[in-house]
Amino acid sequence: MKANWLSVPLSAALVLSLAACGGAPAATPTSSPSAGAADDAAVTQVVLSDSGIMVDGASASTDPASAVYTGAGIVYYEDGHDETYGEGGQEDAHTAEEAAAHTVVTITQPGVYRVSGTLSAGQLAVDLGEGAEEDPEAVVTLILDGADITCTVAPAVIFYRVYECASADSETASATVDTSAAGANVILADGSENNITGSYVAKIYQEGTDKKLHKYDGAFYSKMSMNLNGGEEGTGTLNIIADNEGLDSELHLTINGGNIAIQSQNDGINTNEDGVSVTTVNGGKLYINAGLGEEGDGIDSNGWLVINGGEIVSLANGRTGDGGLDSDLGIVLNGGHILALGSRSDPIDSTSAQASLNWSLADVQEGGSILVINDSEGKELLSYTTEKEYSSVVFSAPELTADGSYTLTVDGEEQQNMGQGGRGGPGGQPPRDLPEGAQPPDGQRPERPDGAQPGERPQRPDGAQPGERPQRPDGAQPPEDMKGQTPPQSTGEVSPAPVEEQS
Repeated sequence: MKANWLSVPLSAALVLSLAACGGAPAATPTSSPSAGAADDAAVTQVVLSDSGIMVDGASASTDPASAVYTGAGIVYYEDGHDETYGEGGQEDAHTAEEAAAHTVVTITQPGVYRVSGTLSAGQLAVDLGEGAEEDPEAVVTLILDGADITCTVAPAVIFYRVYECASADSETASATVDTSAAGANVILADGSENNITGSYVAKIYQEGTDKKLHKYDGAFYSKMSMNLNGGEEGTGTLNIIADNEGLDSELHLTINGGNIAIQSQNDGINTNEDGVSVTTVNGGKLYINAGLGEEGDGIDSNGWLVINGGEIVSLANGRTGDGGLDSDLGIVLNGGHILALGSRSDPIDSTSAQASLNWSLADVQEGGSILVINDSEGKELLSYTTEKEYSSVVFSAPELTADGSYTLTVDGEEQQNMGQGGRGGPGGQPPRDLPEGAQPPDGQRPERPDGAQPGERPQRPDGAQPGERPQRPDGAQPPEDMKGQTPPQSTGEVSPAPVEEQS
């Protein structure tokens, strides 16, 4: 029996199939609000429009004391400042006129809010005020139900101050977190199509210091731990197009379901508390095309990355030392169907319950090539037409077994694994001598283009100016061409068995 991964946004050439087989159930995911959490709650209806915002059928208030109001200023990196203002460059700055053209819709009270409609220049912000971080009642659930928001100077959706359910203490940090009580929650309404097109805010200093006042890297951003859920049937869709990073949380991020497609100039998904953050994927269908600027990982966690289920295609920049999966403290694969391409491969943690293959190829492979993985009997486990360049491949699925032997071919040519791979099971074998042109197997990143240092944003391609979007590569289309698409689908359960790296 075969289950098809259907074509997804930004990859019309995607053809990927997986053989499904039974096995032990996936590891129990960490809990979070269910898609039906709002069933018995009073839901505030927020309808977006360029001609005016409606709240429960009436025009939105301009009073900041209201549960929903309009008129707040937008936080952005303002042009015309010297180096004492922040770490941004001219490419990160925006004019006051561009910022003022945006309508900010701010939610100030706990509750459930159903958001629909279109805002072509604006931001949806959640800010429950001083003390919210310590208040377990300071919880907001956004039900996105046909929401289309575009912001060219900052994140299009941002959670500022809500309850933080977890600790940022690195001494007690672990790969297992429970974000069920998080103050930031998003549900994708069944059957809905939601488009978030956003920018970012480079680091702005507190006046007279070099300490952070503002820094928001993602088009969809939360300063607190966040849960993202599908509807009860899991048919809601979220499309994110990002000038910098896509979906970000400053502490933890848990994805429980929904169809999520991300196109980003930098990282696709990022959680950024060093040595603490955990990105957890329990389910859903994710397609990530990252690093479309000059660098970027597919999924990047500054702590741990844990995948318990779902169907994931994660593509990183193919030449800048970035990976489809990237984690500082460990990548744990317990279930799901996962394909990650990039130009480096982090090892898979030995505690993983599901087997994986991790290939470092000698040469950069071209976009449009056909990648195939077969087992020792010649059975095809995966066939994928790539969208972009790559030299590393990570594949994990229930079909892999501890004693299996697997081959990878690109356009019919068998590929040798030239570096140290990771997998569910004992640590990888020592790296072999690399031929000329091979990618480094030790996870070290090459020098960044234009001399950019870690934490700095390299110059935008194509000479894009502040407020302008760089040209998208390979003829990628704007968000309206993403509508009506669905990320990949497959079936299968976990077979918890490590597998040896292949050569």
